Amino acid sequence: MEKVELLIELALMGAVGEERRVTIRSLSERLGTSPQSVLRLLSRLEEEGFLRRRVSGRKTHVELTEGALEYLEGLYEKLGRALYNGLVVGEVVSGVGEGAYYVRLYSERFREYLGFDPYPGTLNVKVLFPKTIFDALVNLRPVLIPGFVKNGRTFGDVKAYPVLIRGIEGAIVVPSRTLHPPEIAEVIAPLNLRERLGLRDGDRVRIEVQGR
Repeated sequence: MEKVELLIELALMGAVGEERRVTIRSLSERLGTSPQSVLRLLSRLEEEGFLRRRVSGRKTHVELTEGALEYLEGLYEKLGRALYNGLVVGEVVSGVGEGAYYVRLYSERFREYLGFDPYPGTLNVKVLFPKTIFDALVNLRPVLIPGFVKNGRTFGDVKAYPVLIRGIEGAIVVPSRTLHPPEIAEVIAPLNLRERLGLRDGDRVRIEVQGR
């Protein structure tokens, strides 16, 4: 763990693509460890090929190697798969009142592309984890609900992500145009989720995206 923390600190200090001057004291303070431990870590990283180090008198210059960058990128990808892979944790909130109108407009298309008749309304969930709904869905492929024109008005495409919420099938819908901020997830289902699950504003829910 200390090895990873030191690599991250050196990257934050700009030791990527060029040398950066560092002091053992400042590194030990940033890592919350002793100067002796920092020296051992630097030597270890240098031996493993993760670090180029040049010492001139009391001055120490370091640069992360290509191997170190590949190592950090691999960790980043693994963390992304672990954390941002279709899991949403949030709190139920009240909507702006337009959900029922739009669900009715798209109901036939939802039935065709998602396989269920949606209840005319959405369950609105304020995302607590990850930061936004887009962070949770970034690596997932949506079901694209095509837009249409009605009475001279254009209604855009909708991205839908099939989900399970406490065992009930539904979908997170992301309209091409929406009044909701990215911290709000809109969920449709073939029934009234608030009533079936006994949900009130402030209740916490876990949403699992399917088909990932």
